This record gives sequence, structure tokens and C-alpha cells, in this order.
Amino acid sequence: MRQFRLSVLLFLLVMVFAVSAFADTVSMNFLGPGGNNSGGVYTYPYQFSIDGGAPVSLICDTFDNEVYAGETWTANVTSLLAGAYSGGLFAGQVLNYKAAGLIFKGIINGSIDANVGNWAIWGLFSDNAKNNPYYGSSGAASLASFYLWKASWSNTSDFAGLVLYTPIRWSNLMPQEYIGYVNVPEPSEIAMILFMAIGSVLVFIFRKRMGLNLAIGQQA
Repeated sequence: MRQFRLSVLLFLLVMVFAVSAFADTVSMNFLGPGGNNSGGVYTYPYQFSIDGGAPVSLICDTFDNEVYAGETWTANVTSLLAGAYSGGLFAGQVLNYKAAGLIFKGIINGSIDANVGNWAIWGLFSDNAKNNPYYGSSGAASLASFYLWKASWSNTSDFAGLVLYTPIRWSNLMPQEYIGYVNVPEPSEIAMILFMAIGSVLVFIFRKRMGLNLAIGQQA
């Protein structure tokens, strides 16, 4: 009976961890732009404090919305691909999100100019951005086209660490959506690790009831 209670407790714990891993909400405090600007608007980086933490740099994918320094709102945090399929402001535009993620990684590693890269990302989701003269003259249009092609041949691993911050509650005009990068296991990976660990414990506890014979120490 003690083993049964222990297994139930462990199962409930992993379910709690799994739910928190797959669905997370945070408080976004926009500190202000980082200084880059082109085409008459600020571009990456945008500085945020998330849940009161140290400043982090995010990139905006929502050209048609505006935010102001000091604004706060609540956002849903998902992996980039999860938000692309369901939950993001442009959910369903999976290829566009993939291209945006690859462009952002290029900005981070220094292979893509931040101004041009941000405009390329905006153009993936906004006709207004495409109609801005800077979009064509800067090369952002060509960059977006190239990464749309590249995204069509991408692997899931190419987007590891990319997260999407989608606004869900706000007090004024709808804020923007942002893409960030975190160098830690994604929520789905954490949940999978927990499930595997608890599964191993359950197998060990119930090995006799399940009719399993451990082959440890046996020789052929």
C-alpha cells in the first residue's frame, strides 16, 4: 500500500510539473528600445524586465502595434514552434514564424544586421512593413525571401531555445509580440524528462505486479 501511495504522489507531482512546463504566463515590463533605428522606427533590441528580472533583449514581430517605455502586460510564453501552430498572434503562419526565428538567430550571432533583420521579420507578418521604402532599399525583402526558402528545409532542432511572448492581457492598446532566446531546455523537453524519470520509478515499484523479470546480473 505504501508503494502504491508513493507512486500516486509521484504521478501527481509530474503532472503538476508538466502543466507548468507546457503553459507559462509572465509579466512583461517594457523598459525601452536599445537604440537601433531605421526606416523611422526603433528596431532590435527591445529591453524588457520579465517577472521583475534583469533586463533581456527581445525582438518584435508585430509592426502594426505600438508599445511605450514603462508599459506592462501579461504574456503567454511558448516555444516558437508551439506558438506558430497555436497561440501566437499569427498562429497558422508556421513558415513565417520559422523564417523569423532563423533570422533572429542570425541577428544574435552577428551574421545579419539588426536593422535589416528586424524589418525582414516585420515584413513576414505585415503589409504595412512591406510598403515602407526602407523594406526594399535595405535588402530586407530579399532577406525575408531567402529565409522563407531556408525555413522550408529546416529541422525542429533549428529552433531550439527560441521562445514566443504573446500578449494575453493588457490595459491600453494591444501590445506587440516578441521573440526571445533562452539557452535552456524547452518546456516540452523538461516535461519529457520528468515523465521518463517517473516512469522508471513506477516500473521499479510495480515490476513484480507487472510480471517483469529484471535481467540484472544474468549471464548468457
